[in-house]
Amino acid sequence: PQLLDVPGKCGGPAGSSNVFLLLAIKSSPANYERREVIRKTWGQQRTLEGAQIRRVFLVGVAPRALDAAKLNHLLWHEQREHRDVLQWDFKDTFFNLTLKLMLFHTWLQQRCPGAHFVFNGDDDVFVNTDNVVAFTRGIPSDRHLLAGQVLANTGPIRDPASKYFVPTQLMPSELFPPYCSGGGVLMSAFTARAIHRAAQHIPLFPIDDVYLGMCLERAGLAPISHDGIRPWGIYVPRHSDPLDPCYYRELLVVHRFAPYEMAMMWQAIHAPQLSCGRKVRIS
Repeated sequence: PQLLDVPGKCGGPAGSSNVFLLLAIKSSPANYERREVIRKTWGQQRTLEGAQIRRVFLVGVAPRALDAAKLNHLLWHEQREHRDVLQWDFKDTFFNLTLKLMLFHTWLQQRCPGAHFVFNGDDDVFVNTDNVVAFTRGIPSDRHLLAGQVLANTGPIRDPASKYFVPTQLMPSELFPPYCSGGGVLMSAFTARAIHRAAQHIPLFPIDDVYLGMCLERAGLAPISHDGIRPWGIYVPRHSDPLDPCYYRELLVVHRFAPYEMAMMWQAIHAPQLSCGRKVRIS
């Protein structure tokens, strides 16, 4: 069941075609600081050169009952102030991320089906939304797009001690379909609809990025890699400043940033006096 909703976020189903980019950010109830800094930086709801950007946070319920009572109250206050929280009544744990993803896709088709593009990512990624809009402007939203960093020819981990352990009873196959790392992916409206349709026929699998790959495979689609999406961070030469904005101003998505780093980087890449050569090649 849904606990917090924003039914008018996109102007209703009929008005949702006015939304160019919907930012759907996976968060946990306790991550208040991350949500606050995203609201003030890359997750700002604004219109960028005619492109309307909207934001929602996707959360469940804290696993411990004592925490849940306090954090549900916090989320209620956030909702009252910002109107950007989608919360469902399930335990917000690693293995329930797939459930969170599919509940969001159901919400998307009901509340915001006309949004041209959707970014779905974690609340510790830094997103240069200006670059995301610039990249997607040249792509029709009625064509397939699912961009991130593609993992191919990988399979389930059989070590019971691993966080990503998958027993053979759950998945006999030794090979996953190609999929994008779940830190951040960008998809078109066409692909979001295809994922939602495919998910009706695939049992939930407890690793959300792999499950997305399963849905794509069933739909006869494939993910693509974009060099500007860096779910594993970037290489910075020794003795260089890892937060030099020149490494980031050409990128779309970088994982992983602390809240204070996010705030600093957003200001730095938008500073009028910033002057630097391209330091990270983008394909």
